[in-house]
Amino acid sequence: MPFKHSELWFWDSWYAKDGDTWHGYFLQAPKSLVDPDARHLNATQRHAVSKDLVNWTDLGTTFEPQRNGAAWDDSTTWTGSVVQDDAGLWHLFYTGTQKSEASLYQRIGHATSTDLHNWTRVGNGLALDLTGPNADCYEKDHAIGHWHDRAMRDPWVMRDPGGAGWLMYFTARVPGVQEPNAGGAVGFATSPDLMTWTLQPPVFHGGFGQLEVPQVFQAGRHWYCLFCTSSFHWSEQYRRDNPEPPVTGSHYLIADHPRGPWRIAPGGFLDGAEPCRRYAARIVDGPQGLVILGFSDGGKEVFGGYVMDPEPVTVGADGLLQVAPMAQAAE
Repeated sequence: MPFKHSELWFWDSWYAKDGDTWHGYFLQAPKSLVDPDARHLNATQRHAVSKDLVNWTDLGTTFEPQRNGAAWDDSTTWTGSVVQDDAGLWHLFYTGTQKSEASLYQRIGHATSTDLHNWTRVGNGLALDLTGPNADCYEKDHAIGHWHDRAMRDPWVMRDPGGAGWLMYFTARVPGVQEPNAGGAVGFATSPDLMTWTLQPPVFHGGFGQLEVPQVFQAGRHWYCLFCTSSFHWSEQYRRDNPEPPVTGSHYLIADHPRGPWRIAPGGFLDGAEPCRRYAARIVDGPQGLVILGFSDGGKEVFGGYVMDPEPVTVGADGLLQVAPMAQAAE
């Protein structure tokens, strides 16, 4: 069953597995706002659990902006990821924005939990900003008139498969690109312990104005970086390379190693439609194999605002991903 609520919109989601239970985290906002575009500045995080990624038990609100005066994340706490360290402690990395900056500057925060529901910020919560020796690799200040925000959001954290430590990927942009829709990037940072992070140069840029909600995972011999983007944010080059009409949804990068080099997967856009059917998708290795989950969009006039049932994903002999058609998924 889709994860939905009569009084709330749900959109971006992320998942963590503890034993045989999946913990889902969802951005939420009240439908009383009327305008679905208003949800972004009224977002908190919700928590639910499932054994099969289909039937969910709603556990209510789990995380929200700091309410005790001015803070770097007193405006929004957006999309993130959850991982567990070697000692069993759970770590939430999330996107935060500040009211005094009109929520235009995004940064990455950090909180921990022993039960996956009650979270405590680490210090003031700030884990990473676009500062330090590699900051000039990014559009570190708001390029007013060129792009709508200072992009640093949607952290995806995972263990470094090449050794000790952790890797973080996030939505970002690179400077000095004349075409706004060619400046999107997947940012990168490393940590030995989940507590101290070092900003690294982006692992990929180009193709789109933004590569939102990146998710890096391995399937077979390849590594994949799932991302979502709008039809309005296809670059001129990608429009030439991809003969299909622009669509909104999720596509992916492909590489032989999680540090790259990454390239845009050839062929058709993985999971798109116009108007958008599903956005901010995740690919999860569920009980029946790889599945894709994302929220029902439909556009502003018919905004869905719920998380759709998972649909199967296959990996072809060529290493390319494919989402099973609806008829097949329903069988």
